[in-house]
Amino acid sequence: MTIKVEVFSSPGCGKCGHAKEVLRKLADELGGEQINWREVNILEELDYAVALGVLSTPSIAINDELIFTSLPSAKKLRDELVSRLNKEHH
Repeated sequence: MTIKVEVFSSPGCGKCGHAKEVLRKLADELGGEQINWREVNILEELDYAVALGVLSTPSIAINDELIFTSLPSAKKLRDELVSRLNKEHH
């Protein structure tokens, strides 16, 4: 089972680049095949971002649910992903 992670970003957002880097490393570390992630440019997918409640970037949604409305620490993001992966396996 995979979990879907989306990073909402906007062009020129420095923290967004960092968020993508952290997520890429975590996905590799936890098993890339279990984490299906993509970057969402809020300018290109504004309706979708608004529907989820994204008000600022970077925001992170997991399985179509807005979880982080700002850049979490790598540990917080990792803990959330591990917790969800563990639930999927039980």
